[in-house]
Amino acid sequence: MSDPLNAAEFIEGYLAEAEEHLSASRASLVAIDAIQKKQGRSPGAVRNLFRSVHTIKGLSAMVGAEAIVDVAHEMETLLRSADQAGGNLPAHAIDAILKGLRAIEQRLVSLSRGETLPPAPRDLIEELGSIQIDATGPRSAPSLSLAPDLLAKLSASEQDQLLSGLAGGRRALRVDFVPSQARAADGVNITRVRERMASLGEIVKVIPFSLPASGETPGKVAFALLVLSDAGSDAIAEAAGTTPAAIQPIVVLGSDGRGRADAPAEEPLVTPERGDRNFVRVEVSRLDDALERLAALVVTRSRLERACTAMVAAAGAHLGGARELTAIIAEQRRQLRDLRAAVMRARMVPVSEVLARTPLLVRGLTRSSNKAVQLSIDAGHSELDKAVADRLFPAVVHLLRNAVDHAIEPPDERRQQGKPEEGKLRVSCAERGGSQLVLEVSDDGRGIDREKVALRARLPVPRDDAELLALVVRPGLSTLDEATHLSGRGLGMDIVKRIVIDQLGGKLALRSVPGQGTTFTITVPLSVTVLEAFSFVCAERTFVIPVSAVEALAEIDPAQVMQTPNPGDRVSVLRVLRHRGASVPLFRLSSLLGFAWEPTRNTKAILLRREDELLAFEVDRMLGQQEIVVRPLTDPLVTVEGVTGSTDLGDGRPTLVLDPLLLVQRASRAEVHAT
Repeated sequence: MSDPLNAAEFIEGYLAEAEEHLSASRASLVAIDAIQKKQGRSPGAVRNLFRSVHTIKGLSAMVGAEAIVDVAHEMETLLRSADQAGGNLPAHAIDAILKGLRAIEQRLVSLSRGETLPPAPRDLIEELGSIQIDATGPRSAPSLSLAPDLLAKLSASEQDQLLSGLAGGRRALRVDFVPSQARAADGVNITRVRERMASLGEIVKVIPFSLPASGETPGKVAFALLVLSDAGSDAIAEAAGTTPAAIQPIVVLGSDGRGRADAPAEEPLVTPERGDRNFVRVEVSRLDDALERLAALVVTRSRLERACTAMVAAAGAHLGGARELTAIIAEQRRQLRDLRAAVMRARMVPVSEVLARTPLLVRGLTRSSNKAVQLSIDAGHSELDKAVADRLFPAVVHLLRNAVDHAIEPPDERRQQGKPEEGKLRVSCAERGGSQLVLEVSDDGRGIDREKVALRARLPVPRDDAELLALVVRPGLSTLDEATHLSGRGLGMDIVKRIVIDQLGGKLALRSVPGQGTTFTITVPLSVTVLEAFSFVCAERTFVIPVSAVEALAEIDPAQVMQTPNPGDRVSVLRVLRHRGASVPLFRLSSLLGFAWEPTRNTKAILLRREDELLAFEVDRMLGQQEIVVRPLTDPLVTVEGVTGSTDLGDGRPTLVLDPLLLVQRASRAEVHAT
């Protein structure tokens, strides 16, 4: 007798598969909601959502996650009714489906943590079961140029899907695939053809049919793929393993049984070349392990460089092959850099996937706040390290919540101000310099009331956006008189600041115009683990700073340093460095770190940019540029503002990673409190 099935062995694979289908479900729901706003039907998206939920249900049953099965079953029943109604899913049904997806997500999180699975919410089960969808609405007549046996196998919603595609200017096609031994030997089967066709268009249905026997070949099964596509016939024929002549266009028939004159004609469209993409699902922990081993190699390479440099310096010209050894180490450095880039690419996720959940989030916020908000997302092709993406997403959520609750006005107020009733909310991002991501969250709302913020904080009215940002990120500050279910507890912006600046070592900026709107700009590194850094000496100690944070390096000529009066309301800046025709405030980094300053000749300046202002920091000498492995400082006893982590430069001693801009902010606050 075989051993009983141990479902725990399949949990990790189940979680990955279920999360994938959960993401697909959210994407389908976003598409359904967008079409529903235009008073349209979405048979294709409803059917895709049904398939995803059905798959989640089946997978959950295999591992005994009955609570998820119960929720998915009710969602599946509701979606089947919507499919039978031609893709009609009203707004209240979308709300219920969204609650169901959240309930499934919460239980997947519980399973991933090894916690006891909570039962299915009874009120949600009742809400899903109580929704009735009218399936008697107008249906499109079955007037498509398909063989009667194929047309009979299409549901009303599938016929509607083809008719809607034709009405929208897309091509509807029947593409037949006939399996054969030769094709099977080349790895071409119906599954492979479906994958290729899905990348070129929308598969409405795949219908098997029998080919009659002939004198030369016995009867066999073939497949008719009914697709909507904008691709050219050559590309479709190549994907299906056939010829363009074998592709049959599907048109709308008139009352006389002929194709209607307004049916879209077939046009030869040019499609970009594409390579087949194969994917392997890998646990993040395995990528983390690969990165750890790479980090060890980086440290070892630094030690090797040190040893080689010392050996060459000691032996000089008497060391044979010194030049060759140096060349080998340089080559190894390049190879490690390429290896690091390859590992980091494996850890990168598209920012568009990170932001895929925000439309549903904003939808829920607008319905609960009775506001009309249109969200637009422009993520381009930007990618982000998985670890950074997981930390950054909660910050984006808080900014969106604040925008809907604080910034966007109610429809009546917007109408009185001459604005459209529907507010605009935009999330956009782009890579900068190959090492940073700049993400903006903007709205066209009322802007931030500086006087009200200052009154709440019991501080002077901020003079510019930088001072305003310093106020709004204060813990416990809120401009609402009463807390709502969205905000008002004074935690949101403080959390954003801690995530962006303290955890990710990034920058946070604000631009607000009364009556026109507010924009928050987040700048974070694409990765926070392995990066390029400058090393330098200050107060006889070695520190490092990321290269991406540095605007420029400069020699400090005493003749270019001038004394200035103390402004009094900021850190004591009594020296200004003349740099490329501009006057740049010059700080002694040793003083900001709390070390005694000792005069040193030939000092250097590291120039950083804060908003539109350049700041210079004086250090004793620069050591060079190299790759470093950043280790975060998570112990509260050793966490200091301005110190973002530690690293090992190969000498076995910990070296601190600095953010001098945060050191200036800390010194400024200390001076304000002292006065």
